[in-house]
Amino acid sequence: MSRYASSRVTRRGFTFGILGAAGAVAACGNGVGTNNAATIDARVDATLNQMYREYPNTIDLAEKSTGMLVMPLVTEAGFLIGGAYGRGALRINGVTVDYYSTVKGNAGLQIGAQQYAHVLFFMTDDALAGFRRSSGWAAGADLEYVVRDDGNSVTADTNTLTSPILAAVFAQAGLRVGATLEGTKYTRIIP
Repeated sequence: MSRYASSRVTRRGFTFGILGAAGAVAACGNGVGTNNAATIDARVDATLNQMYREYPNTIDLAEKSTGMLVMPLVTEAGFLIGGAYGRGALRINGVTVDYYSTVKGNAGLQIGAQQYAHVLFFMTDDALAGFRRSSGWAAGADLEYVVRDDGNSVTADTNTLTSPILAAVFAQAGLRVGATLEGTKYTRIIP
């Protein structure tokens, strides 16, 4: 092997380097390093109050759900390759039972950063149990939204209400448009 081959940057190395940098940027402002359950719970309370105030249709969903995963602040950033990070809590009957982090990586034409909150409503016991049993649950394209990524409320119809998991994405700030949860991975953490 020549001396130049060992110093050459590989495509894989470059990609992982960019992903790491995007993840570090995405983590900014999320209180990384301040693993404090009281801080997460306070942010969850504030996020739920804001959601109920701005989108009253979510009050009924919360009452009908078997549990809610509340992510008060997710920061997403990217330049060709992007990432997102946030922390939140799973609440059952209004009580925090577990804490979770969320991460997301993506590639493609993108530039900018944004922050948003989201709530997953588990509408069936099976959906909630499946989420809690998994070691790393990922949101799929089949997720039904009750608050669209542009911040507009969607009316819950009979089709939406039969979905096992519903999502509300709101409180967006930043230079990117169109927050989506597809590909977002949730992992249980100990604050």
